[in-house]
Amino acid sequence: MRQEPFNLRRIAVGAYGPSLLYGAATGSIVPVIVLSATELGADIATAALILTLTGIGSLVTNVPATLITSRFGERWSLVAASLWCSAAMILALASTNLAMFAAAIFMIGMAGAVFGLARQSYLTEAVPIHFRARALSTLGGVTRIGVFLGPFAGALAMSFLGLDGAYWVGAVTTLIAAVLSFRVPELGSSHARSAPGGTGGQPAAPPTLRAILRAHARIFATVGAGVLLIAAVRATRQAVLPLWAQEIGLDPTTTALIYGVSGAIDMLIFYPAGKVMDVYGRRWVAVPCMLIMGTALLLLPLTRDAFSLLAVALLIGFGNGIGSGIVMTLGADFSPSPGRPQFLGIWRLLTDIGTMAGPGIVSAVTAAASLAGGIWTTGGLGLVGAVILWRWVPPKPQRVRQS
Repeated sequence: MRQEPFNLRRIAVGAYGPSLLYGAATGSIVPVIVLSATELGADIATAALILTLTGIGSLVTNVPATLITSRFGERWSLVAASLWCSAAMILALASTNLAMFAAAIFMIGMAGAVFGLARQSYLTEAVPIHFRARALSTLGGVTRIGVFLGPFAGALAMSFLGLDGAYWVGAVTTLIAAVLSFRVPELGSSHARSAPGGTGGQPAAPPTLRAILRAHARIFATVGAGVLLIAAVRATRQAVLPLWAQEIGLDPTTTALIYGVSGAIDMLIFYPAGKVMDVYGRRWVAVPCMLIMGTALLLLPLTRDAFSLLAVALLIGFGNGIGSGIVMTLGADFSPSPGRPQFLGIWRLLTDIGTMAGPGIVSAVTAAASLAGGIWTTGGLGLVGAVILWRWVPPKPQRVRQS
């Protein structure tokens, strides 16, 4: 019987709808977390610390997320994470002190870890390898669109409800994301899927995290180091653009416009990037992504006006945009079966470490030398990442590991 070709549209609503809504939820609250914390009595330093709790919550939950996804499967993990995030939004609304509010923000980070792992694991299983990069780059692009639209939805709600409006947007959209997640076709028991070699008719237990880490240590130390640097450079670019704009004396409106145009370029090219990865190989996107962003960051401190800053910002947006989905795609390519959720949990832990470390490096170098020095350091890390990825990412599609 002739096998029907894969059609991404058939799973689009279930696979991408929750991600779009989840991105909009997080995008709606990020601009107001610091404001909410200060309203509850936090000083600037404490408010900034509370903002980092989303990243910390994700970081510490990546490993437990593998256990949840392995035990309950991707669909129920997506549903549970969306409901948990919605509950966290409600807790933020009800917070009467900083401790309650900090707990809510930490819970949002926890939910993000489970949601991110489950959606990546699902698409890795559901999509054939020849379409994998397009599927995962589309996932990255859809999430970015949600994050881009979220602040506008939050601003509209806040015009009626004040700061609470942003959290209501988050609560409602994640609740709808939970409902849409029911449309994700279950791939079967994670145990049965991942470990068919059991005895007595029972599936074998999935590999432990320690076993996966030991078996794939070389991948984590090579390609994993590359994706850690991708995450570090990406996280840094979001901070240094507005900081350098302030350094050269641009007003906030001009800065916001430049930042927005850079983000728009970022969102527009995710699907062509996935097509290139599927047809020509992952290296053809991974290496240019880091070369372009690294070079753009090296050029950033040389800008002196709005026009030159815009040119560099567009280059940064283009470099980041062509890399949409690259971290997830590489993780999917190298992940084993059995043991995929465990592998991807460690993979996401590496990227979260990079996300937290990148701005920290800029801050440390800036304190010791200058902002320009911090930006140049990050640009150098981008070029190092390009070399690592060139050396360790397979050059052609057929050499990418089929799990």
